[in-house]
Amino acid sequence: MATGFFAVFDDIATLLDDAAAMTKIATKKTAGILGDDLAVNAEKASGFVASREIPVLWAIAKGSLFNKLMILPFAFLLSAFLPWIIVPILMLGGVYLAFEGAEKIYEFLVPHSHKKKAEFTQNLTEEEILEIEKKKIKSAIVTDFILSIEIIVIALGTVVEKSLPVQIVVVSIIALLATVGVYGIVALIVRLDDVGFKLIEMAGDSQKLMSKAGGVLVQALPIVIRALTVIGTLAMLLVAGGIFMHNVHQIHEALHVMPRLFGELLTGGVVGAVALALEKSFMKIFRPHPIA
Repeated sequence: MATGFFAVFDDIATLLDDAAAMTKIATKKTAGILGDDLAVNAEKASGFVASREIPVLWAIAKGSLFNKLMILPFAFLLSAFLPWIIVPILMLGGVYLAFEGAEKIYEFLVPHSHKKKAEFTQNLTEEEILEIEKKKIKSAIVTDFILSIEIIVIALGTVVEKSLPVQIVVVSIIALLATVGVYGIVALIVRLDDVGFKLIEMAGDSQKLMSKAGGVLVQALPIVIRALTVIGTLAMLLVAGGIFMHNVHQIHEALHVMPRLFGELLTGGVVGAVALALEKSFMKIFRPHPIA
């Protein structure tokens, strides 16, 4: 009886060791999407009145957790009954990531007009402000749903050959980290300017050093968000390129002489450029023409 009892503990320890090792690998594989998730959510959660930033972020975080709770069972069912479909889904996700990265680069390099919508909340009622918040929260949760699918599928792709218990532990940990970690960091980022204003207020006219530090924090918020956007874009191309290099033998053979990061970036860039070109062509062909 005692032997069987300790054998169960030994199996649990082995499971946890395997899960810990695979979690490290899965975290590295999903780091690119987590960086993009961080950049997207930092941008969407900023721009609100200071008193509403944390409630809005909390609402988005709860929606993100609900997204993952919906996606995880479906992902595990696919892994249990249709494991062969994980790699094709992973590669479709790679195409989407590469497309997103290429589109961001295209929008930065190619001048085109954007209609900017200004929202003057000072003239709106509380109900109207809350309605605007609801729309932004809904948009953020929809974006998070897409990113959550990619995170979970990529994490699952790293452990698809492991036992189902290891898959459940590893992918669930990654999903939880993706929510708690990302939104915890976003909460710190969106409050940078508030901390800065508080320091300026506390410094007054006497403590110039504290006042200057507060000014730096206020000015840092848009810079940090832009930097995260750039890092997220590069990370998406690297993750997409890595997916194709690891799953398409011909690409791996053609680029194995290059440094790994350069090969992944090149592959992601080419896949993204092709996907973007197809999307632009499709839109030109099927876009409804204005009636004269």
